[in-house]
Amino acid sequence: MLLAYPVVLSQVGHILVGFVDSVLVGKLGTVPLAAVSLGVNSVNVIMILGIGLSMGSVPLVAAADGRRDSADLARLLVSSVWLSALAGLALAGLGQLVPSLLHFLGQAPAVEVLAAPWVRVLCWSFLPLMLFQGFREFAEGLGLTRQAMWLSIGANVVNAALCYALIFGHWGAPAMGMMGAAWATLAARWLMALLMGAYVLLAPRLAGVRAAITSWLPDGPTLFRLFDLGAPIGVQMAFEVGAFAAAAIMIGWLGAVPLAAHQVAINLASMTYMAASGIAAAATIRVGRLAGAGNRTEARQAGFAAYVLGLVFMGSMGLLFIAFRHYAPLLYSHDPAVVAQAATLLLVAALFQVSDGLQVVGLGALRGLGDVKVPSVVALLAYWAVALPLGYWLGFGLHLGAPGVWTGLLAGLSIVAVVLMVRFRRETAPEYVASVPAPELV
Repeated sequence: MLLAYPVVLSQVGHILVGFVDSVLVGKLGTVPLAAVSLGVNSVNVIMILGIGLSMGSVPLVAAADGRRDSADLARLLVSSVWLSALAGLALAGLGQLVPSLLHFLGQAPAVEVLAAPWVRVLCWSFLPLMLFQGFREFAEGLGLTRQAMWLSIGANVVNAALCYALIFGHWGAPAMGMMGAAWATLAARWLMALLMGAYVLLAPRLAGVRAAITSWLPDGPTLFRLFDLGAPIGVQMAFEVGAFAAAAIMIGWLGAVPLAAHQVAINLASMTYMAASGIAAAATIRVGRLAGAGNRTEARQAGFAAYVLGLVFMGSMGLLFIAFRHYAPLLYSHDPAVVAQAATLLLVAALFQVSDGLQVVGLGALRGLGDVKVPSVVALLAYWAVALPLGYWLGFGLHLGAPGVWTGLLAGLSIVAVVLMVRFRRETAPEYVASVPAPELV
């Protein structure tokens, strides 16, 4: 819990940026809110791919810390920042192609016109976001989780103030409408990157790691290790987020109102998911550190402790979704049609809270063991071979609309949760560990 709560607040901070954007843009009307939904879902896969790539450093850093290997920690610091910076440049450039592809998604023309310029600006924020991730994931691998938490809280305050000023033209700022939210996010992410980098490069408690740095150029083998572990994590996360993005596109075929309702419900569900992913990050750190020290028994206990935390937290959030499903959407929109449909989607979201929490904790625990490739295959099959086809059939074949599409997602999340729990239990079982040597995170 001590490791998890700062990561939880930091992870929720990422989503609060979108929450503030959605709430304030929602005041402009249903079409701008739908445009933000289209924009977010069209680039989220790109962003998550990069975030997942940066997360490969956590188990490696935790294992090196468990071995007290300062030289390896130094190589990991330099290489992880380089890898994140290069990935950020690549993703920002790739994101500039997205607006030209929006018209192929079959969305309402008015929504598409507003989304295109918003996406262009938002994608430039991928570079500072990835720089922040490079420094942050290294620090979190060492168990230093509070720094990113405070930075995320501060950046959200800055983002909220800038959004308020730039969207509506307050405090002498130009009234830019929904575009103001994109520029505010870009500025807030640069602030986060600069401050997180300053902490890692200047903090006295990391002086030993910096003293072990022999070159500020990336080490080839270390870059490969980071990429080899991070790429499957990014792919797995992209499969999951891509499934939700594809679901949003399908819901967009139903019109602006269902798409706006989807944005409301998914934004709320994303906040609880990111909190659960904070628990998963703590599981990665603890399991990775204990496995790196050769203590697989306590690594198993740490993983299942994270499972319990995830179950209790997400179960509680599901109950809150049910209780406040008619009230929470009012934060975003006062359109009765949007509020009513969002309330229905929140009922489905309440059902998949437990599955969502258990699957992300399972991913975190397995990452601590260096097990990242099999979960990617599980995600591909569950989301793209089961969840989306089932959601399409329920939503359009049985004419259940957006709730039918979301029910397909519920099925996919449940499959992943069960399979990963069984796998972690097997990978850490005493008889299995004794018969199959655990892979070294070196």
